[in-house]
Amino acid sequence: MRVLVLGGTTEASALAKLLAGDARFKATLSLAGRTLDPKPQPLAMRVGGFGGVEGLVRWLHDEKAAAVIDATHPYAAQMSTNAVAACAQAAVPLGSIVRPPWRQHEDDRWRIVPSAAAAAATLGRAPLRVFLSLGRQDLHAFIGAPQHRYIARTIEAPDQVALPPNIRILQARGPFDRDSEAKLLSDEEIDVIVSKNSGGAATYAKIEAARELEIPVVMIARPDKPAGHVLASAGEAIAWLHGRAPGSPRGV
Repeated sequence: MRVLVLGGTTEASALAKLLAGDARFKATLSLAGRTLDPKPQPLAMRVGGFGGVEGLVRWLHDEKAAAVIDATHPYAAQMSTNAVAACAQAAVPLGSIVRPPWRQHEDDRWRIVPSAAAAAATLGRAPLRVFLSLGRQDLHAFIGAPQHRYIARTIEAPDQVALPPNIRILQARGPFDRDSEAKLLSDEEIDVIVSKNSGGAATYAKIEAARELEIPVVMIARPDKPAGHVLASAGEAIAWLHGRAPGSPRGV
């Protein structure tokens, strides 16, 4: 059974391991290409876009895909939109792993904003030490707030030509633990954190550390993200695929 996994998340990596060990599936893991040096995976991989909805429909037909799993990042709304439309056109079942967002604790000091640009405006005029934990693609949004000193943690160095003048890049890949996050925030005398509500455990430690240190968090809200059949985990995704594999009661 041919399966396409739209990846880039920890759930996609977990699913890749499950699929690689199951002879019933021949799977391809597709990555958007935003990370230049992705982790090695046990599946065949493709990198880059499909060329919109029509390009994805062609790929599904050409590769005779029998199912698609959307395991993209919670903020990858365009890819999920394309996946829903393409799977409908191609009559290919779509399962979507939906990672639950972080929920605000009563002791958290969050300010929820709709975008990175809104987060930059929310910081105000007084100079602050700001920890940016939102990926490398949105760092340019803080150019308009040059009075702040920024520390941005990214997996890879940012590729934007223009960045805020007072910014230092920390290259690191999660997961992170609360003690090391608390030490980082204390050592760097961070006044405020800007984060996306990515959910999951890999980067939640910074939220726990911020709560402990009473540091406010500017939280960028998730975009509306279309989904197919909602799945909670890689394990649920593999079970859903098993129900569609040839020879199963629900196989197609």
